[in-house]
Amino acid sequence: MENVNLSTSLVGVKLRNPLVLASGIVDTTASALVYALKNGAGAVIIKSISPEPRPGHKEPILHAIGKDSMINAVGLSNPGMELGAEEIKQAKARTKEPIIANIVAFTVKDFGICAKTISKGNPDLIEVNMSCPNVDDEHGKPFACDPELAAQVTKEVKANTNIPIIVKLSPNVANITVIAKAVEKAGADAITCINTIGGMVIETKTTQPLISNKVGGLSGAAIKPVAVKAIYECYKAVNIPILGTGGVTTGNDAIEQLMAGAVAVGIGTAVYTRGIEVFDKINKEIEEFMQENNYSTISELIGLAHKKENKQ
Repeated sequence: MENVNLSTSLVGVKLRNPLVLASGIVDTTASALVYALKNGAGAVIIKSISPEPRPGHKEPILHAIGKDSMINAVGLSNPGMELGAEEIKQAKARTKEPIIANIVAFTVKDFGICAKTISKGNPDLIEVNMSCPNVDDEHGKPFACDPELAAQVTKEVKANTNIPIIVKLSPNVANITVIAKAVEKAGADAITCINTIGGMVIETKTTQPLISNKVGGLSGAAIKPVAVKAIYECYKAVNIPILGTGGVTTGNDAIEQLMAGAVAVGIGTAVYTRGIEVFDKINKEIEEFMQENNYSTISELIGLAHKKENKQ
């Protein structure tokens, strides 16, 4: 089989290939977003945008773990929703490929305000980052860790935009499918599985944590099995599309997430470990796999692990 079709669809938005630049990776400006697209990404997600500008945490904000993983706590540094919408608008003017917004807030109401403003940039989709604590909650519980809170945010965002939304789920929960079902019922058009896993690294000579925030998010190859499991379980639990994200470094990693049930796959830490050319490299690896195993379309791979399971 010589020719394969790498295109896929995420909530009705066509992607020329299944690889998406994940939020927070070299994606704070229109130029950076377009640059990733020129290097083979099928779509790009801008860094999380909050209602007000945020400076982020002081250095050090990240630490490499092995060759292909890292822990980071950037602190959601961003220019705020007004400038964020403008960057999206500029990116849209420079490319025909999908531009996806990402919003974050610390109250339910602010999620709605941010969604309404960021929609002025006319992104193709809006990803909703719910992993931050709710300052209105007595215990500061992260929205993504409570099905009721997650549903409230979903409804608030949906009420303030006509653009389809993707709710980004956290793996730091007892049962991710409970949250997935809650946001689906509340109107989410898709979900992202997963955000980073909370962790810490201590420098034994100084006896202190290696990043200024002490705790951070673990990303990269180390979390891939957790992401695959979350995708697999959510695919069985909900009927909305899944954007797989977490630990994808190679074409085979991407295929695992597609077979688990993702319709597209986010690339984050691998941009640092394999360079911005990682998109072209992984696309080529996926294409080679499909040719060698007689697959002609990405749709044949999506959820394939479940189909094989059902036949047993």
